[in-house]
Amino acid sequence: MPSLRLQRVRELLKRQIGEVIRRELPIDQAGIITVNDVEVSPDLHSATVFVGVVGTEEQRKRGLTLLQNERKKIQGMVGRAIVLKYTPQLRFVMDESVSRGNRVLEILDEIERSSSTHEGSSEDH
Repeated sequence: MPSLRLQRVRELLKRQIGEVIRRELPIDQAGIITVNDVEVSPDLHSATVFVGVVGTEEQRKRGLTLLQNERKKIQGMVGRAIVLKYTPQLRFVMDESVSRGNRVLEILDEIERSSSTHEGSSEDH
């Protein structure tokens, strides 16, 4: 389990990166970008930022590309807002956990519907 300090740094980075993205990246081009989680290396030299993009598939791709292209600018703004010995080098990754979770819920609903349909037809006979 990460240290309390590391957890606080993760939350601080998550909040600040989200704020910078909200202010700096145009929604019409990139969709709505959310910062779902941040994993920080123990030495605080690097951080993986898991993002989600609400929008079309094209906006999702463009949003991730825009984040990668603007990485140094975002990193600099975060570094000025949060005082740390090192500003972690950011790496943006598309977080598919929400869409995977939604797919699992859809499958569970399908199973539930099919089982209730089978129960109803077996009672008729």
